[in-house]
Amino acid sequence: MDIKLSYVEAGQGPALIMLHGNAENNEFFEKQIEYFKDKYHCFAPDSRGHGKSPRGTQPLTIRQMAEDVIAFMDEHGIDKADILGFSDGGNIALILEMKYPERLGKVVLDGANLDLDGAAPWAIDYVLGEFKAAVTRADIDPEAAKMAAILNLMVTDPAIDPEELTAITTPTLVMAGTEDLILKEHTELIASKIPGAELVFIEGDHYCALQSPEAFSAAVDAFLSK
Repeated sequence: MDIKLSYVEAGQGPALIMLHGNAENNEFFEKQIEYFKDKYHCFAPDSRGHGKSPRGTQPLTIRQMAEDVIAFMDEHGIDKADILGFSDGGNIALILEMKYPERLGKVVLDGANLDLDGAAPWAIDYVLGEFKAAVTRADIDPEAAKMAAILNLMVTDPAIDPEELTAITTPTLVMAGTEDLILKEHTELIASKIPGAELVFIEGDHYCALQSPEAFSAAVDAFLSK
């Protein structure tokens, strides 16, 4: 691995790795870390090119970020972990489920999507508008170039065929907000394709984990505790 991921950790017990969303950092999971630290050894890394983690020389893709998680686990002596992934973090978790099932316990996907078409039309328009604006300034503005690369994760990734999900063997909870920018039918599609997956909707939008942290964490806890 060409970089070391910045991270926070808390608690003792089985490993629970929390993966944040696009253009975010590990601060997203402050409430969840507080909730779970008495039962789990919580790790919340900043993804490549996000937060305090360096960009590195490898491609900025969801699949590379999945490889980064495995390298992070190896670095910290984590043979197996439960995963809580939000948005792009959920997409990373999907890749991990398909490629590294032996390294996973249970997986929670919150607001994940298979491609940009899984989002509401207004969200697609917003992302594409921001992406095009960043690309236009990328040659003269390093911050715009960085943002273009990050937004590209939503524009072109994770590019997963729904039928690929049928091979997943990891126990999976699929979650989203009742007013999520990820279409309800898209979330239901993901749950329907993963064998044995459970499906829960939490009151709120894409950020229901922040809006209803107790209800969100309780639903995650109930699944992980089974």
